[in-house]
Amino acid sequence: MTHETGRVALAEELLLLAYDDETGKATGSRIGLDLGMAAAVMVDLALAGRVVLDGAMLTVIDRTPVGESIADDVLVRLAAETPQSANAWVQRLRHGLRDKVLADLVARGIVTDVDETALEYIHVHRYPMADQAVELEVRARLTAALTSDDTPDERTAALATLVAAARMEPALLVPPAEAQAAHRRLGEIAERAGFSGSLGMENSVVRPSVALVIDSLYRAIDTALGRAAA
Repeated sequence: MTHETGRVALAEELLLLAYDDETGKATGSRIGLDLGMAAAVMVDLALAGRVVLDGAMLTVIDRTPVGESIADDVLVRLAAETPQSANAWVQRLRHGLRDKVLADLVARGIVTDVDETALEYIHVHRYPMADQAVELEVRARLTAALTSDDTPDERTAALATLVAAARMEPALLVPPAEAQAAHRRLGEIAERAGFSGSLGMENSVVRPSVALVIDSLYRAIDTALGRAAA
């Protein structure tokens, strides 16, 4: 699931943060992760200049594939239908997305699919880490963002915003005493990037078109988690 630039998709980064390396099982809020990954696919499309927010609706402005299978499938779906809100799309896209991301990570040798069959017909899968390089790079970027007063690059700021929106702070593996500070810092990154809060798009340090999309997705995840149990 690699972009034409060689970068890992944001949805993959979120999943790798959320899965325990040894047990291969998801930690934290599963619905939060699924919503976050759905938003992450659309964030990647916004970063690539394929979608914008037109009023309250996510709208495709460029149908050119980005070179990543899952994002390109979503781009086709977005382009084929009447524009809908971020709230609608995060709910629609989250179903089945995790299996697609996991399958791609297995195919690329980043995680291993361990099939633990129970009672001869119940299949339980675990996905322990096989190659830590990608996850370590992601964690290094987030750690740098959390420990610096500087606003990170557009992509890292987007990832930090998604972690906060999906309530995935436990995936950062910070000591319990530092969890609240990490939550505040994630919020600061999101606000200073113009992705959430009250700074306003005119003060965004990233492209306003991207900031508007991510702000709408942040609110969509927050709304969804406010109505559903983690």
